[in-house]
Amino acid sequence: MNNIYYNTNNVLEGVVLKAIIYCRVSTEKQSQETSLARQAEELKALSERYHFQVDDTICEKASGYDLDRPGILEILEKIKDHQIQALFIQDETRLGRGNAKIVLLHVLYKLGVKIYTISHQGELQISEADSMVLKIISLVEEYQRKLHNSKIKRGMERAVRAGYRPEQNLSNRGENAGRDRKEVPLEEIIRLRNMGLTFSDIAATLRGFGYSVSKATVHRRYQEYCQENQVNHRDTHVN
Repeated sequence: MNNIYYNTNNVLEGVVLKAIIYCRVSTEKQSQETSLARQAEELKALSERYHFQVDDTICEKASGYDLDRPGILEILEKIKDHQIQALFIQDETRLGRGNAKIVLLHVLYKLGVKIYTISHQGELQISEADSMVLKIISLVEEYQRKLHNSKIKRGMERAVRAGYRPEQNLSNRGENAGRDRKEVPLEEIIRLRNMGLTFSDIAATLRGFGYSVSKATVHRRYQEYCQENQVNHRDTHVN
């Protein structure tokens, strides 16, 4: 634990850390009700030992192979809305099994959530195999981001080389910074298309300037414009 931020009571200087307790069984058998109650009781004690304030206790009966579980979805919502720092579970199989477990571990770690388990009597220690898979997933995501950014940069550079001047053409550039614009700038799509850019490059260029548009959207709006204005064109395919 990072001593720069945390004192020995696991409290962020002046801020009580909050956690969620998650209990799961896979069947509807009556005997499983006892298991849920036992899990909740043991996890409550563990959270107190590590000085966490329990924001909620979520129990459900569902298969660990299912990702679309109401309890899990509620946990993810609460983590984002309630600033939850930790999740307490009996063991990693309660979180999920197979691919579902790997996905949830990846999502929780990305959200900065620590996972505590009864089986480890502390923070979850994942296996070397799971650790390797999570590293591969993170690496793939990082390269996907780099590729996405490269496509945007390529589209913007190609547009500028073709004579496109965003500071002149996008009059609302800089307004509502950090928020996706819902309107699609049709005039700019037409202008860029006339410069010879592909629909992929046009979409990437507009995304670079804050417009949340896909290649399919750009192509569809351009085709609609051509049909409405009876423009002769050869854009019968998406490129």
